[in-house]
Amino acid sequence: MSAPPTHADYQLSQLEQLEAESIHIFREVAAEFEKPVLMFSGGKDSICMLRLAEKAFFPAKVPFPLLQVDTGYDFPEVLECRDRWVERLGTRMIVASVEEAIKNGIVHEDGKTTRNRLQIGTLLNAIEENKFTAAFGGGRRDEEKARAKERVYSHRDEFGQWDPKMQRPELWSLYNGRLHEGEHMRIFPLSNWTELDIWHYIGREEIDIPSIYYAHQRRVFNRGGMWMSESEYNPCKEGEEVVEKTVRFRTVGDLTLTGAVESDADTIPKIIDEIAIARVTERGATRGDDKFSEAAMEDRKKEGYF
Repeated sequence: MSAPPTHADYQLSQLEQLEAESIHIFREVAAEFEKPVLMFSGGKDSICMLRLAEKAFFPAKVPFPLLQVDTGYDFPEVLECRDRWVERLGTRMIVASVEEAIKNGIVHEDGKTTRNRLQIGTLLNAIEENKFTAAFGGGRRDEEKARAKERVYSHRDEFGQWDPKMQRPELWSLYNGRLHEGEHMRIFPLSNWTELDIWHYIGREEIDIPSIYYAHQRRVFNRGGMWMSESEYNPCKEGEEVVEKTVRFRTVGDLTLTGAVESDADTIPKIIDEIAIARVTERGATRGDDKFSEAAMEDRKKEGYF
């Protein structure tokens, strides 16, 4: 009698492998840490992260709350998408407001520091107040060289700070989650994903994302080589002129610092084709907060930025 056929040559696709790794990370953290939270901005990476968390624990609900650090300068389209996800999944949403943190003296607005940087103190206060022991973030190693230094489990000391020289080894996907009192971990389930992987996953899963990721008409002005949105929070400076262009956003954040790119990519296949030939990461191309210095991101991460 012949042996039954086997499928020893069957292999997962790259996207399936990435999905399986991320789901494994979510389950490990849920089992190991007492009080995790998922940092959720409503951007494409955090939405993919939430979708993976949904799949990791289905048919149960996502077993931890979501946390957004709100600068007050978020794109309305992003907040609308955030609210749709929260309503659909029935998750608890915590909003840590930079505006409220300024009023309560948690952070200080000096007129020079951007709201994006003021997110640091606001976030650390929210983590301390809620006693979170692990915080999922949507950072990917391909985004920026400081993020490329970070491990999946990124240890933060009792002051919420990150020391890139004190990273823990992660051989064979073994993660060290030991903490002392007051410390916490930042967890990055998308570490090994690329921007292209994210878009392929959005297409495969038919994921709901903010409309501004697709090409649309918008009133913009050029500042430092980036097309910035016209807004009451972002008044034009001398010599800047508002024009209407067909643009889309590769990343979303504080609208006073996040630029658009000229594009006619109004579908996911078109976006994938556009990203496939891009030679600059989305943060390098469109995030003003990363243009202050060569080490801008690393400096912020050391202070507690996500």
